[in-house]
Amino acid sequence: MPPWIEAVARPDRLAARAQVRAEAGRAWYEIRNAAADEAEVLIYDDIGGWFGATADVFVRELAAVTAPNLRVRINSPGGSVYEGIAIANAIRLHPSNVTVQIDGIAASIASVIAMAGDRIVMMPQSQLMIHDAHGACLGNASDMEEMARLLDLQSENLADVYAARAGGTREEWRARMRAESWYLAQEAVDAGLADEVIPATRPGAPAEEEPALANSWDLSVFRYAGREEAPAPQPVAAAPTSELRSEHGPELTFTAGSVLTAEMVALLHAATAPAAPETPAVENLTPKPEPTTAPVADQPNPAVAPAAAADEPEWAAAVAHLMTPPPSADDEFTRLKEALL
Repeated sequence: MPPWIEAVARPDRLAARAQVRAEAGRAWYEIRNAAADEAEVLIYDDIGGWFGATADVFVRELAAVTAPNLRVRINSPGGSVYEGIAIANAIRLHPSNVTVQIDGIAASIASVIAMAGDRIVMMPQSQLMIHDAHGACLGNASDMEEMARLLDLQSENLADVYAARAGGTREEWRARMRAESWYLAQEAVDAGLADEVIPATRPGAPAEEEPALANSWDLSVFRYAGREEAPAPQPVAAAPTSELRSEHGPELTFTAGSVLTAEMVALLHAATAPAAPETPAVENLTPKPEPTTAPVADQPNPAVAPAAAADEPEWAAAVAHLMTPPPSADDEFTRLKEALL
């Protein structure tokens, strides 16, 4: 049996609270109709079940939703990795147009669930947190080594989720996860983890009814108890533009006409001009008259002298331009540029 992995290492007091919640008949999620064309899913507690409903119950109830639009509202510190992944995949595969709305906090595996939305919006003052998977293991040294391998494997799996949504590489997101990165609403948008920050309800408008679910937690289970205590997240590196990026450093650009003289420009034109095709010699097709000589009796025919071979040096000079390629424009330009420096 493999070790049990969680994205949040829950202390006993949280397990006790989960038991109280289960005994009171309170689930960690709620699915309700918000409008005629929109259903609402509220995940307002720890993800997964210690003593209550688990992901299979959530997925079964979500499959019954037929509204064309689905709004998933999240205010959760995280929970079980495996159940969170199952929930995220169920949301991702749902045929509705899914908007994920982070009302308060989406930490740990709750942030992975948030990535499943077609659109992700942050409410004002909301936060999002990513970190490596945590877990507990009871066993010998081999069991501990296997647990470490599983945790690394699972953390890489989660890093791929963030990279697929926001861009970047697995290694870049693993570095942010190891640092336990907290994002304010606009920081999450800037990092590519959300699409926008939506404004709060207009003054005077009736407040939305809040669900009767838990909405406060002991964040001491994390390295930082919220964005207020955490350092700023690592900025997303902007891709350099083609004008600024060069394999060997900054590029030198200038207008050729402002630096080169007329003679240099003419030389460059001559170097880049295509070679003129050779004009074949016109053969004289007029038949030559055959010489008439009187035959000489008993005199053998003289041996025909072979044609004189072409003069070797003259032939080599004639074909030298065919054997030596002309200098390219880049080579000529480099030579001229070096001469100017």
